[in-house]
This record gives sequence, structure tokens and C-alpha cells, in this order.
Amino acid sequence: MANFETIEAEIRARAGKGVARATRRAGMVPGVIYGAKQEPTLIAIDPRVVMRELKRGGWRSRLYDIKFGTDSSRALMRDVQFHPVTDQPEHIDFQRLAPGEKIKVAVQVVFLNETTCPGIKRGGVLNVVRHAVEVACDPDHIPEKFEADLGPLDINDNIRWSSLTGTEGTKPTILDRDFVIATVAAPTVVAEAAEDPNAQTTAAPAKAGGSKAPGKAAAPAKGAAPAKAAPAAKPAAKKK
Repeated sequence: MANFETIEAEIRARAGKGVARATRRAGMVPGVIYGAKQEPTLIAIDPRVVMRELKRGGWRSRLYDIKFGTDSSRALMRDVQFHPVTDQPEHIDFQRLAPGEKIKVAVQVVFLNETTCPGIKRGGVLNVVRHAVEVACDPDHIPEKFEADLGPLDINDNIRWSSLTGTEGTKPTILDRDFVIATVAAPTVVAEAAEDPNAQTTAAPAKAGGSKAPGKAAAPAKGAAPAKAAPAAKPAAKKK
């Protein structure tokens, strides 16, 4: 039998943006419970309760029994809208559960024996493709989690839908293949070019007095006599 967690809520008399703003000013989060071929129920919830459930993780597959006044409704938390600046919850949607009516829900995948996995011990890396799997199932038999055993996996092995445990009574929304949940990938090695110890960088030593710009003669020292020009070459004698 599925476990339902109780949430206390208050009834909102009317819908509309103005009423929703008034609900927020009163320190509550406006919400709605819809589905199961019934009229939507307008509610208001303490924001601390909403944030507590969101921080727990897996809130999309958690079952709730929402109490409002003398009535209650079993539902799934489907969507939460946040303020764009403060990130505080501004609205929350619940889907009402009807007995015998299958619903779609995302179930978390838990990986076992990661520390003893042969592929990971040899340096492989766990590459998780799906942290959760969306399935269709009866509201009274929603699994808390699926388990994936990494114990027998070596490098390049994988976990598929058929390898999971705890899937009884559920049907995945992907039906055309036995899809991959996770793989043990080979380690990535980055090859670095080794430096040649015999290679030497030859640099022309700098001469005293600083380097000279190519193509320019050095300026004569102060007080030194100017250098004499070399004599012009004599013309070659003509043959008689």
C-alpha cells in the first residue's frame, strides 16, 4: 500500500489574480487541486511546508493527502511557480488521484554497489543518463524508487530499463526500446607532449651597450673621432 504524507491547507473562496495576490500578502501560497473529473479545489498552503517538500527531492513522485477543512484529497505535486527575483514559491499545482486511474510519474533511480563496481575500481566513470524514469502506474502502487545494481559492471557495460529492480506494476513511457539508464565509461586520458631533454634554446647573447637595431649603424661614442670613409675602388685597367 502506498504511503501518503499529510499536508494542511486552507480553502480559497475565489480564483483570480487579485485574490491570489491577497493570499500572498497574507503569507500563504495559493494553489489548486485539479483532475479526476472533478471541479478544481482552490487552496492556500504555508510556504514553509512547500519549501520543505521541495528541498527533500523526489517531490514529483511523492504522494500527499491534503487536508482542507473537513475534507481531504489525495494528490501529486505537479508544478511550482516561483517569484523571478526572490525565488519564493508563488503558486502550486496538485493533480488529484482517482482510484484505478493510471497516472504518469517520475521515479528516482538509486545506484547500488558503486564502491565495489569492477569498472569503476579500474578507473571507469559512472555516466548517469537518467536519474529518474517516467512511468505509468496505479496511484496506490507508485514505487518510492528503482534500484540499479552496479556490482557486476565492467568498463563499457551499462544498466538498462530491464536491469532495474522495483519496476513491478509500472510501465515506462518509452516503449520502443530497452533504454539506457547509466554506463560505466572508460577513463579519459589526456596525452601531453613530453619535452625533449636534449633540445636547447639558443639565444644570441646580448652585447655590452645594448642591442642594435638591424640595418642601422651604431652611433659613435661622445668625443670620438668620426670614422674615415673607405677609399673608393680604382677602375679596372683597360686591356691594350
